Amino acid sequence: QVQLVESGGGLVQAGGSLRLSCAASGRIFRLNAMGWYRQTPGKQRELVAEVTSGGSINYADAVKGRFAISRDNAKNTVYLQMNSLKPEDTAVYYCNAGVVTPGWYAMDYWGKGTLVTVSS
Repeated sequence: QVQLVESGGGLVQAGGSLRLSCAASGRIFRLNAMGWYRQTPGKQRELVAEVTSGGSINYADAVKGRFAISRDNAKNTVYLQMNSLKPEDTAVYYCNAGVVTPGWYAMDYWGKGTLVTVSS
């Protein structure tokens, strides 16, 4: 079993910053891509940013220049530094990781989500 535990969400004023963390634990042989998604009521979950095991990074257009994703492979952790936050960034943020288990079984795992609220 694999668990992803997010932390760092909360309430912040527009223009402020938050840093999200997501730590993966359990039966992990290798982590492939790790990323952050977000979802608001009535909308589909959307990609915010992802980073591959090789370090390639992809951002949603809405967050380019404001958010930065990084990962610490030694800690099985991915981070999302969010700067210049806007009210439209308000959402539940979910961590995602592609995991290969010791038995070479690969699948995607999701965290339970952390709420980010940006007030105007």
